[in-house]
Amino acid sequence: MSSTPRTPAGVTPEQLATLSHEFRTPLNGVLGMARLLEGTRLTGEQRAYVTALRESGDHLLSLVNDVLDFARLGATDIALAPTPVDIEGLLRQVAELMSPRAHEKGIEIAWAVSHGLPTILADEGRLRQILLNYAGNAVKFTEEGGVLLTATATSGASGAGRVRFSVTDTGPGVAPEARAKIFEAFVQTDASHRTQLGGAGLGLAIVARLARAMDGKTGVGGELGQGADFWFEAPFETLAAPIRDLPLVGRVVVVASPNAIVRLATARQIEAAGGRAIVAADVATATAAAPSDAVLLIDAALAGPRGALKPPAGHRAVVLLTPDQRGRIDRLKKAGFSGYLIKPLRAASIVAQVLQATTHSPARADKPAEDDRIAPAAAPGVRVLLAEDNPINALLARTLLQREGCKVDRVADGAQAVAALSSDSYDLILMDLRMPVLGGLDATVRLRAQGVTTPIVALTADAFDEDRRACLAAGMSDFLVKPLTHAALRDVLTRWTGPAAPGVWTKTATRAKVAG
Repeated sequence: MSSTPRTPAGVTPEQLATLSHEFRTPLNGVLGMARLLEGTRLTGEQRAYVTALRESGDHLLSLVNDVLDFARLGATDIALAPTPVDIEGLLRQVAELMSPRAHEKGIEIAWAVSHGLPTILADEGRLRQILLNYAGNAVKFTEEGGVLLTATATSGASGAGRVRFSVTDTGPGVAPEARAKIFEAFVQTDASHRTQLGGAGLGLAIVARLARAMDGKTGVGGELGQGADFWFEAPFETLAAPIRDLPLVGRVVVVASPNAIVRLATARQIEAAGGRAIVAADVATATAAAPSDAVLLIDAALAGPRGALKPPAGHRAVVLLTPDQRGRIDRLKKAGFSGYLIKPLRAASIVAQVLQATTHSPARADKPAEDDRIAPAAAPGVRVLLAEDNPINALLARTLLQREGCKVDRVADGAQAVAALSSDSYDLILMDLRMPVLGGLDATVRLRAQGVTTPIVALTADAFDEDRRACLAAGMSDFLVKPLTHAALRDVLTRWTGPAAPGVWTKTATRAKVAG
């Protein structure tokens, strides 16, 4: 007879799932409303209070996530679900997810991979969890400089293919005598960290458990006082490396930034695309080193005290901005910059902007597209059905969706969602998992059985990877974890309703109606 697995405290995985939902649901409401309030007109004193509220809520949610996930990993064997993983895309996603927190602290986060890295077969959700834990720690402990995510192919003792993921920072580093125990549960190497930065010391213990499940290893290097290098390495089955062009062969790109992380990551991305990179910490040095045919990438952090920044005379230049500097774009273009790039930089965007600058012409038709991270509205006119029983979370989701130009109808349970789709059409469905009458998973199964092909995105406080797999198995298209953030919602809207969204509809009249 099989027995139900339990944590050391005697709690079953099902009970943990319920605890997860009950803890996170009110926290999601608190954090969501705090973020909405931050976007309104506030006095300086009010903004300081709201920021403290939001930061405290974020910290509490992080603790809840770590405690519940640590307990969940101890309650069951870790089941991995390998799928093809594009390493470059994974690092980009993690860097962009962490960038708001990094930019709030005045530091940078960036990523880079070498050319020819293969596609691997791995559990992408668990890999992302490892990298987010590493990157979150790095951002927390770094006050100046930044964080760099990288991946390299290595070889084991048997010659088997392995990949090493590294998250390097410019923080205080880890003392050699503390490195052996830092991956143990409830361990913090510096007692002052608990008071200053909080945390239960579980994030790295979770990483260690996941690494063992993948037959991998973890470790930390770096020099004390000069930063840490946290790494994870494991053997992976690989697919053939995707055939990639080298579009920047023969081109020289000069990177001017006061931040060493930005210089290093951008140079690696340029070189991976076949170009030659020259880096400098200021515009004057960059200009002096630049050949006449070079394109300059100039960080807006080098602007003068009044925000003034111009490209060097006789050189084509692209400006590097953070998302919240979008308001400067028109002024910088008038100053002579041929385009802009949003940090953390995307390799494809670097290539597009360099090629555009190299062949710049007012009549050129194929100019690089606007970066979706700063578009004024991600989904103007898109019709969304929101299935959410909690009124506070529904208010948050509706507000964020309307800010992106969506037209929103809300229902309070899965049965109402099924009924709504029998008589109306939508471009996207956001479906809460735990609702009365009919839950989100069962509602999705019914809709798919009835022929609805509209993208359905899970909207849930249950953040475990098993929940993600259950959603996909039920027929859902994607997964959003509460509390909803502006960036995560924009990403989903762009992915499923933007110009490059999967073409699942051919006739507008039937795009989301029940077949027949």
